[in-house]
Amino acid sequence: MLHYAVVFLVIALIAAVFGFGGIAAGAAGIAQTLFVVFLIMAAVSFIFSLTRKR
Repeated sequence: MLHYAVVFLVIALIAAVFGFGGIAAGAAGIAQTLFVVFLIMAAVSFIFSLTRKR
């Protein structure tokens, strides 16, 4: 999931350089959403791994 967030971030940066503001904003929004989902899933996985080892 983090890989897709980075891919959309790169797409947003390239689109911004070429002047496609709408596409850049959309790709940046998707990248941000995927990154937040990744952080939530990583935190949940970390918490479950701590409770399972006990």
